[in-house]
Amino acid sequence: MSNQVGHDDVAGVPVGWRARLRQIGPGIMAAATGVGAGDLVATMVAGSRFGYVLLWAVIVGTVVKIALAEAVGRWHLTSGHTLLSGWRTLGRWVLVYFGAYAVVWGFVYGATAMSASGLPLNALFPDISVRYWAILCGLLGFLLVWFGRYALIEKVMTAFVGIMFVTVVGTAILVAPNLLDVGKGFVPRLPDGSLVYVLGLVGGVGGTITMAAYGYWTMAKGWHSARWLSMMRLDNAAGYVTTGIFVIAMLIVGSELLLGQDVVSGDEGLLMLGDTLAADYGQWARIPFLVGFFAVSFSSLVGVWNGVSLLFADWWRTWRLPREVEDDRADYERKAGVRSPVYRGYVLWLTFPPMALLFLDKPFQLTVTYGVLGALFMPFLAGTLLVMLNSRRLPRECRSRWLSNGLLTLCLALFTYLAVDKLVDLLS
Repeated sequence: MSNQVGHDDVAGVPVGWRARLRQIGPGIMAAATGVGAGDLVATMVAGSRFGYVLLWAVIVGTVVKIALAEAVGRWHLTSGHTLLSGWRTLGRWVLVYFGAYAVVWGFVYGATAMSASGLPLNALFPDISVRYWAILCGLLGFLLVWFGRYALIEKVMTAFVGIMFVTVVGTAILVAPNLLDVGKGFVPRLPDGSLVYVLGLVGGVGGTITMAAYGYWTMAKGWHSARWLSMMRLDNAAGYVTTGIFVIAMLIVGSELLLGQDVVSGDEGLLMLGDTLAADYGQWARIPFLVGFFAVSFSSLVGVWNGVSLLFADWWRTWRLPREVEDDRADYERKAGVRSPVYRGYVLWLTFPPMALLFLDKPFQLTVTYGVLGALFMPFLAGTLLVMLNSRRLPRECRSRWLSNGLLTLCLALFTYLAVDKLVDLLS
């Protein structure tokens, strides 16, 4: 293995808290990308039905995501291989599954992300329809990812996270939560009918294919060896704690404003919340919330356009490697990345073909295929990481220990249950 743990490219590892805080970035990218408008609606629905009772599930979910993303980052930093290269060692079936998933998922998600970004803009500026706002958002994201490099994209995403924090958390403060009830919500309880919402909060919010992109963002940041492990863990924790704060804020808003009400499903539910804010506090309260809604949606779009395109470019590189060739990260540096034709091709795939779905209802078979492949991805990620991080391909000191193995096993069990539940709903 030519790029094994312990090699010499460790210049620039930060020392001291100020230097370490300035290096934080990939975790913020993952946080901003992983939490979309649909996640906020799901959280809001849980708050409207159960109030603060399920706050504890958000904390558990944050721990689960930190464990899963830490495993992705640790593989990249200690193995000398990318995640796709690691999957290649498990058998060609893994690459077949991921390639099929990425193609179908990208087509449907492209339209979904553009629509979610267009909805709040249409609410703010109704003279332009959602469809055309969606197309404009897709084009803007395309240009940013096509011409921008990681440093620029990270700055843009960090700015969006700042907007999200001010607007979403500000809205939670505005509705004046009952702090005593909030405190009680951290005590684990399971009211009747709440199990599916608990599992959704623990496993669903912020849990997408973009978790697999985290390692590629650490590489783009310049982190290339085990010496960066502590920095990666700080960065990862900062990102997912930020995610947890967003989710708690939305649960508070749902509990205070919508308790007992039937919330519209889908991204339109956030527009309903904006109208409720306007009715209760005046039109001024609606505007910053819609700006935050846009920041949540568009940051997910940009993160996917960049992160999943990196994954797909590496998938193509890995797929074409002869079986007998021992892969290493140096080969990735030469053949994949943001300048590769396959990366650019996948960015085009995410942007332009899905625009056709903005003018049509989603075809039923495509929607079912998308749902089936998507339901299987998170248990697939957890299970493969559990195998790879306990393999002899890693130095003994870098393999998973009891805590990581326990949390990854919990992830596998949780996401498998959620996958089976979703598949039953899709196919029934």
